[in-house]
Amino acid sequence: MSFKDYIFKRESPWGAPPGGGSGDGNGSGKRRPPPNIDDLIRKAQGSVGRIFPGGRSGGNKPIYLGLLVLVVLWGLSGLYRVLPDEQGVVLRFGEFTKTTQPGLNYHIPFPVERVFTPKVTKVNRIDVGFRSASDTGRTSGIGDVSEESLMLTGDENIVDIDYSVFWVIKDAGKFLFNIQSPLETVKAASETAMREVIAKSRIQSILTEGRSKIENEVEEITQGILDEYGSGIQITQVQTQKADPPDQVIDAFRDVQAARADRERSKNEAEAYANDVIPRARGEAEKILQQAEAYKKQVVAAAEGEASRFIAIYNEYAKAKQVTQERMYLETMERVLADIDKVIIDKNSGSGVVPYLPLPEIKKKAKQ
Repeated sequence: MSFKDYIFKRESPWGAPPGGGSGDGNGSGKRRPPPNIDDLIRKAQGSVGRIFPGGRSGGNKPIYLGLLVLVVLWGLSGLYRVLPDEQGVVLRFGEFTKTTQPGLNYHIPFPVERVFTPKVTKVNRIDVGFRSASDTGRTSGIGDVSEESLMLTGDENIVDIDYSVFWVIKDAGKFLFNIQSPLETVKAASETAMREVIAKSRIQSILTEGRSKIENEVEEITQGILDEYGSGIQITQVQTQKADPPDQVIDAFRDVQAARADRERSKNEAEAYANDVIPRARGEAEKILQQAEAYKKQVVAAAEGEASRFIAIYNEYAKAKQVTQERMYLETMERVLADIDKVIIDKNSGSGVVPYLPLPEIKKKAKQ
C-alpha cells in the first residue's frame, strides 16, 4: 500500500479509497480515478456553511468569518503573564530563544512557541550528609548519610560534617536547558567543594573557629563550578549544621579535647601569674634603683656641704686661730655633752663649802 493509498482509507471523509472495496489490499482490482480537489473544497464549504447560521452551501463569507475567529482566538492564546517571582522562558519549536521579565508578555501561540515560568526568587535548600524528617518521610528525627558526611582533613583525621546549601535561579533559560538534574548538580558541586576545602584544613580549625571561613570558601568554589557549567544557579549561602569526629572515636576525641582544654587553662593560669609577678618585681627593682640614686645624691650633696663648711671654717680659722679654736671646742663639747647628766662643782671655791648645781633635776623640773 502506498502512502497516498494510506491517506485515503475508507474511513476518510473524502470518500472510499482508490480501487474500491473489491481490491485485495495490494493495489489489485479496478482502480477509480482520484477525487477532484474542487469537489472536495465545495463539500467542505457546504459542511461549514451548515454549522454557521445563515450559511448555505457554496458561500465563502461564513467560512472566512469562522476562520478569522479561529485565527483571532489562536493569536490571543499567545498572551501570558509572568509573576513578580517568576521569569518567562520562550521556546520556539522546542528551542530556547529568549527570557521575559515579569508582566504581561506575548509569544507566538502553540505549536510554534511555548512558555515556561519557573520561580526565580524561591530559595531552594539541599542537605548534604543528612536527611531531615520531611526528606526521609519520618515524623521526626534526622537521618545521617555517612558516605556524604565523612571527609578526610588536611592533618589526616576524619571529620563527620553535615551542611546545607541554599540557592536560587538567576537565569531561567540556562537553568532549564543547560543542566539535566539541577538538584543533583548542586549537591555534587557542593560536595566536591566541601571535600576540597576540608582536605586543606586542620581538624581543630574545622571543629572550632574555622567554620565561617570554610562556609565562604565552599560557597565560592561551588558557585565557580556551577558558572562553568552555565547552570543559571546562584548560591546564596552554605550553612554548616554539624562538624564532629566520627561516632566510633568521638569519646576518645572528647577526652583529647578535655586534655587540651586543661593544658590551655594551666597555660593561662601560668601566664596570669607571670603577668602579676614580673611587673611587681620590675616595680620593686625600679624602686630600689630610685632609692639608690636618691641616696647617692644625698651622700654627694652632704659631702659637698661638709667640704664647703670645712673650707669656710678653715678660712675663718686662718684669720683668727685662737678665737676659732675656742669656738670649735665649745661647739664640740656642746654636742658631746648634750645628752649627758651633768653636775658642776667649782673646785676653786675657798669658803669650805662645795658649790653644787644639780642641773639634771633643774632641767626635769623645768620640763614638768
